[in-house]
Amino acid sequence: MTFQVSLTQSGRQFSCEADETVLNAALRQGIGLPYGCKNGACGSCKGKLNNGQVEHGPHQQRALSEAEAAEGFTLLCCAKPVSDIAVDVREIAASSDYPIKKLPTRVHKLEKLSDDVMLVSLQLPATEKFAYRAGQYIEFLLRDNKRRSYSMANASHNGEHVTLHIRHMPGGLFTDQVFSTMKERDILRFEGPHGSFFLREDSDKPIILLASGTGFAPIKALMEQLIHLKSERQVVLYWGGRRPSDLYMSALCEEWAASLPNFRYVPVISDAQAEDQWQGRTGFVHQAVMADIADMSGYQVYACGAPVVVESAKRDFSAQCQLPADEFYADSFTSEADLAAG
Repeated sequence: MTFQVSLTQSGRQFSCEADETVLNAALRQGIGLPYGCKNGACGSCKGKLNNGQVEHGPHQQRALSEAEAAEGFTLLCCAKPVSDIAVDVREIAASSDYPIKKLPTRVHKLEKLSDDVMLVSLQLPATEKFAYRAGQYIEFLLRDNKRRSYSMANASHNGEHVTLHIRHMPGGLFTDQVFSTMKERDILRFEGPHGSFFLREDSDKPIILLASGTGFAPIKALMEQLIHLKSERQVVLYWGGRRPSDLYMSALCEEWAASLPNFRYVPVISDAQAEDQWQGRTGFVHQAVMADIADMSGYQVYACGAPVVVESAKRDFSAQCQLPADEFYADSFTSEADLAAG
């Protein structure tokens, strides 16, 4: 059975089969909706159901609480319609220039950035163009229909390779392979680009970049895009980690700060030890932002990393710093352990 989905903000309509999610139906038909994890964990695809009914698949309470569901909110990545529906959700400009593809790739380079972070460089196929927006992610296609998602750490204009920053999760299906048996010239398959985390180029607002851990990867891609555009927007990057070694490319950020007149870098460490001899900012990274920028009403924020950091920033920036809700863009890094805990 086929149902009709109406987007109340734009007036657009599209069809959705009874056995597919609203998000998948939209993507299949080239309609841009906000999303991140696609598995009910991050809440990026949340919308308000104004008419009709849906059935929700498994999802995390932090992404959609019972109270929100009772108010009519829905997660489009795990909602299947049982009638025609009307949804209030912000539509994103979709572009045929960034089609989702399944492609083979060869491992070009492996480089340890820290004890538990590996840079994986992938050679893109020479016979087929792969275009993406800085900030988006790819999904590796593994055995038994399993997938693992990683943000691209370079902007698409930077050559024939895609780079990823992969943190080792001991016992992880894919990351154990990355840190043990994977070698250069190995063949992998991926699908992408995915996600609605990318630079909004139609604004001249100053930008706050907020990263925790390997959430720096897509933030780095955004910075490369800004540099490529010769953007004159004011940008400040706050990068948080437990120990200084977690800021595995801090030297690059320092180079940006020294060479770019409109860029500022603030590293923040939450659990420095005596042997670290850390002299910089300490505490939670999103609170460091709030201490420096009490009024965010004129800013855009791009936040990436651990779910607790992204969720805390979204809540507190809006409630305490007057950040407009529609100027907070995020990519919450949800691991398999996060999904199991939910």
